Amino acid sequence: MNFELNEEQQQIKQSIREFAEAELRPHVLEWDESQHFPIELLPKFAQLGLMGIIFPDEYGGAGMGYIEYATIIEELGRVDPSIALSIAAHNSLCSGHLYIAASEAQKHKYLLPLAKGEYLGAWGLTEPSSGSDASSMRTVAVRKNGGWVLNGSKNFITNATFAATTVALAITDRTAGTHGISAFIIERGTQGFSVAKKENKLGMRASDTAALVFDDCYIPDDNLIGQEGQGFIQAMKVLDGGRISIAALSLGIAQGAYEAAVKYAKERHQFSKPIAEFQAIQFKLADMATELEAARLLTWRAAALKDQGKIVTKESSMAKLYASEVAVRVAEESVQIHGGYGYIKDYPAEKFWRDSKLCTIGEGTSEIQRTVIARQLLRA
Repeated sequence: MNFELNEEQQQIKQSIREFAEAELRPHVLEWDESQHFPIELLPKFAQLGLMGIIFPDEYGGAGMGYIEYATIIEELGRVDPSIALSIAAHNSLCSGHLYIAASEAQKHKYLLPLAKGEYLGAWGLTEPSSGSDASSMRTVAVRKNGGWVLNGSKNFITNATFAATTVALAITDRTAGTHGISAFIIERGTQGFSVAKKENKLGMRASDTAALVFDDCYIPDDNLIGQEGQGFIQAMKVLDGGRISIAALSLGIAQGAYEAAVKYAKERHQFSKPIAEFQAIQFKLADMATELEAARLLTWRAAALKDQGKIVTKESSMAKLYASEVAVRVAEESVQIHGGYGYIKDYPAEKFWRDSKLCTIGEGTSEIQRTVIARQLLRA
């Protein structure tokens, strides 16, 4: 059992860290204030293989595993969690759904350009009245003229404004419960498909989040993913991998907040010495570092099992639950260590704190993760 990254993985980690420091860090506050997602960096993301991290070369991907994926998302999140979130949603959700369930023809038409970074992807599950209870969605798809007509809306969709390809779920048979939900591929520019309200968020402000609307939106039958009624099952498989990415994003936030706290504690003097010499601060840092390492081990375990082809429903939920809550605690302690300076935007602590909270909500709240974990335990 090896708890360290190999040489190649270390090189990937270092290259992403150098990219994040050079290309992201100088603009973090600016993008956050203006709520600007840097779509202009898409070619650079693509060049680094960030748009198809976990997909094989035949589909335009970088052919990496989930350990590498988690490492990359953590390194991006350590500098700018908004960018890490957008790239994770592109990989795990939209592209991930296509890779898991699409036909070969659909993969070559849609996944390949997404993985090569020619376009950005979005994934539509959540609705205004359908969050944790995803099966209660109201978006419907009705058969018509050899295809489907979609009506409804999706809410809190990452990358919605910029996505060229969106995978969305809709009810095709209301009498069949979760077996009456299907998944569809929608191209930007399709008649009846539009981007609506852009959200003004607490954190992750540089990650684009908006609503999607389907108004008599016609989708050809070729754009149905898999068989009718399989969409919900597909989505649950997608979320197993997606939760590893949110755990990794949480690690990045916690790591960034912890490093900021250590730096500040060494520089800030009170009572004629650095505050890092006070036991109260040392204990905070010790607890932060310990929880961070525990969260990383949970995340790496889930990633390693995923790479082995194992079902990771329990492990990914555990990693996501613990890492996301650790991110909130570590970020809050970072603010506390910074004191008054932790509450202003001249220092990174307040942004990590704001960004951290989403990780306990998106892709399944902490409460839902505990429900998922309990179900897996009780089935044993």
